[in-house]
Amino acid sequence: MLSKEELKRYSRHLLLSEVGIEGQQKLKKASVLVVGLGGLGSPLAMYLAASGVGTLGLVDFDEVEASNLQRQIIHGTSDIGKLKLESATATLKNINPDINIVQYSGAITSENALDIIKSYDIVADGTDNFQTRYLVNDACVLLGKPNVYASIYKFEGQASIFGAKGGPCYRCLYPKPPEHGTVPSCGEAGVLGVLPGLMGTIQATEVVKLILKKGQPLIGRLLLYNALQMHFSEIKLKRNNNCSVCGDKPTITKLIDYDAFCGVMKEVESMKKLHGNNEIMPKNLFNLINKKDLFLLDVREPYEYEIAKIEGSVLIPQEQVSNKLDVLPKDKTIVVMCHHGSRSKKIVEYLIDNGFNKVYNLKGGIDKYSMEVDRSLDRY
Repeated sequence: MLSKEELKRYSRHLLLSEVGIEGQQKLKKASVLVVGLGGLGSPLAMYLAASGVGTLGLVDFDEVEASNLQRQIIHGTSDIGKLKLESATATLKNINPDINIVQYSGAITSENALDIIKSYDIVADGTDNFQTRYLVNDACVLLGKPNVYASIYKFEGQASIFGAKGGPCYRCLYPKPPEHGTVPSCGEAGVLGVLPGLMGTIQATEVVKLILKKGQPLIGRLLLYNALQMHFSEIKLKRNNNCSVCGDKPTITKLIDYDAFCGVMKEVESMKKLHGNNEIMPKNLFNLINKKDLFLLDVREPYEYEIAKIEGSVLIPQEQVSNKLDVLPKDKTIVVMCHHGSRSKKIVEYLIDNGFNKVYNLKGGIDKYSMEVDRSLDRY
């Protein structure tokens, strides 16, 4: 039953014949797992809380940074440095103190995903990397749970529902992940701040529709959005009978190593010294930082360089490197850096192709250097 306070809180829902008291009770009894409390997870979790979804599971491992606040509206300036899980919980409890919040501090992995997801009616994926998307998809298919999905890139977004009965899964749309490093993250490519707000709200809408069993959910439909054009379009999706997870004869019947599947090197494998695979770890760079035969090349944009820089580094934005090869010393070891290591990796490959032999990429970029070596450097 709904209390008098709940009747007042949800009165605008109760006026809708598609919701009413029965529908609001369904929302109250429902449980939804939100994976990721960033740009998508922020509006998603906030609207689910406001709608009266009875139990929200929250999965996240990260801390709030100043650069998050342009789009991750569940967090505020006073939350910088706090766990996103703590910040989000406080915000959600302020929105609706009556809901039950279950916290899962840490990353969702092949080891814990099934145990976490099995307790929930619906999963909403607000993550930003391919490893976790495939992991969540596979776990939902194996457990028979619908996966409400969205993703964003610069000014574009997409949304769908995967793993629903009779519908396609994420692997039906993307059987294989893109080559690791070819799709830049928000930290590398940028993102319009309001874009995840819209896509996360679409996710919340689809979750509520699934709970109420009303309307036409995005099962078998991929919704595409272009913010610059303010244009929506739609692609029809079908379940792939030969899908490796949800097909008639699945070849993946348990969770796998998703780092390996997506081509991501494990941390233990990436802890290599200077002469390895043209990468150097932050702590190794620190030990070499004062050597005379070292040249530090920063290929970020000038505004990024103003926020944080390693003393002695030379700024040449990546678009200008090809025109300034003559200023780069071929007789020194060159370490190239950017924010997270993607842009610099491409420059390293370019320099090697142009006759530079001793060139190395700073693994994880200046962001990782700040976390592991010099915490006085501002993160963004």
